[in-house]
Amino acid sequence: MPSVRSAPARRAAAMPAEERRAAIVEAVRPLLIEHGERVTTRQIAAAAGIAEGTIFRVFADKDELLGAALDAALDPAALEQAIAAIDPDAPFEQRIVEATDAVQRRIADVWRLVSNLPPRFHARLPGPYDSADALTALFVGEEDRLSVAPAIAARMLRALTLSLSHPMLAADPSSAEEITHVLLHGIETP
Repeated sequence: MPSVRSAPARRAAAMPAEERRAAIVEAVRPLLIEHGERVTTRQIAAAAGIAEGTIFRVFADKDELLGAALDAALDPAALEQAIAAIDPDAPFEQRIVEATDAVQRRIADVWRLVSNLPPRFHARLPGPYDSADALTALFVGEEDRLSVAPAIAARMLRALTLSLSHPMLAADPSSAEEITHVLLHGIETP
């Protein structure tokens, strides 16, 4: 029987450099949390589903990749999107609980990543975020319930959540429900 020759395998279409960078950064973040700076480019390539050399087509070196992963983790856009996606028709307190939960997850994710990177990367850490538009928007329209402006309420929620959730500040983090209750109702019994 004559052999049937198959058509030669085609390579997948090349991904634009920025998309490739983003995919590699996304793949490296969980590895950094698990292995810290000791993560190998071989592990990164396997997680990203690429050849090891592909990393160096879009990043000058491993430090540039690690810095890009830290920058991506610190970018507030994902948190803003998560908060903006909260159902605006949900009860006010439920919206604040969901936002608090999102902030707590971000605090934990950033802490795990930053604590696994050496001090030379800590200079990349930004100062305080000046605005949290999506968080502020949760308080807009609720001014009759507030003793402060929506932007101040948002800042207070971020600060309270950080102080009651960050592993270096709270050995036993408070729940999103507890933080929301304190923010909205205080610690005094009615």
